Order: sequence, then structure tokens, then C-alpha cells
Amino acid sequence: MRLYDYMRSTAAYRVRIALNLKQLTYQSLPVSLVHDAQHSAEYINVNPAGLVPSLQIGGGVITQSLAIIEYLEEQYPEPALYPADPIRKAECRAFALDIACDIHPLNNLRVLKHLTSTLGHSEREKLAWYHHWLKEGFTAIEIKLAQGDSPFCFGSEPTMADVCIVPQLFNARRFEFDLTPYPRMVEIEQNCLALAAFANASPEKSV
Repeated sequence: MRLYDYMRSTAAYRVRIALNLKQLTYQSLPVSLVHDAQHSAEYINVNPAGLVPSLQIGGGVITQSLAIIEYLEEQYPEPALYPADPIRKAECRAFALDIACDIHPLNNLRVLKHLTSTLGHSEREKLAWYHHWLKEGFTAIEIKLAQGDSPFCFGSEPTMADVCIVPQLFNARRFEFDLTPYPRMVEIEQNCLALAAFANASPEKSV
């Protein structure tokens, strides 16, 4: 199993967490987004979209972090990353999509680069954009999480929701976003990071 990876990519961070939770061995192949390695001919042959992560298994390549994690869930069902109850499972999947589809795409590196390099926005304007969309998403998530008191998003064990929330909070801190209004999110994050699967997937451990 070969993971085309970048340490600070929140999408790749999700996959590293899931692989660790499933206790799977993999080879990490760094793709530097800072040096535009994702646009190299070599990597485009792996993933024509030029995005990370990509997971190479046998003769196939799976792209998109949530698709990769869904594959891992189907092939290696223990420990489960979704609640057993169908409604709670759907809620957990929706939570993950709130982050992966509604928050992350607006604030990922290629969008932020486009704002400054192509559209001519200042660093201050870029940061305002980032903070605006993060606030929109995090406010809704905090309301959802405040309705429960479990150590993780959907109970006593981490799920796909936790796999998604930890990298997004890491990224928020990188861009100096104030997390004071989101105590429940931070509490769950700390519970996650106390587990080796999360701690060992962190960008600091992936350098």
C-alpha cells in the first residue's frame, strides 16, 4: 500500500489517521505541494487531478480522501469508523462531508494561491476569506456537537467525523483562526490526539 502524501494536507492527514486506526502498514511517498510536485508529469500519471492524497493498491489508484477511507472501511471493517445504527451512520457521514465538501475546498492551498496570485488579493484579504468560511462551517459544527457529551463526535470511539475534524482544526491554527468559540470541538480534538493513531498521523510526525 503506497500513500502519495503531503504532511500539511488536511485530506492526506485524514487518510493517515484512518490507516493508523485500522493498524495498516503503508509506504508514504511525499508530494510537496509547496514545490508544485503535484503538477509534475510523474504525479499526473498517478492522479490526473494533481491532488493529494492518492492511495496505490496493487494495480489500482484511489483518489479523494473520503473515497480512500470508505475503501479501507469496506476492506478492513475493524475498528469501524461509522456507528452501527443506520441513522447515526448517515449523520456521521454528513458530518464528515460538512468538513470535506463545504469547508475544506474553499480554503485549500490551490484556492488560496489563486486568490493572491491570479486575482490579486492581498494576504489580509486572503486571510479574511479563510476565516469567513471557517467561521461559517465551524459555527454549525459546534452547535451539532454541543448536543452530546461523549468523548468523540459520535460516541465512545472515534469515527469518520473525528478523522475529519482533527486535521481541520490543525489547519485552522496554521491560519491563526480563533478557536475560543468552539470548546466542544477542541475538547474532542484533544481526546483524539491522546490516541496514538491520531498523534502519529500529525504533520509533525510526518516530516
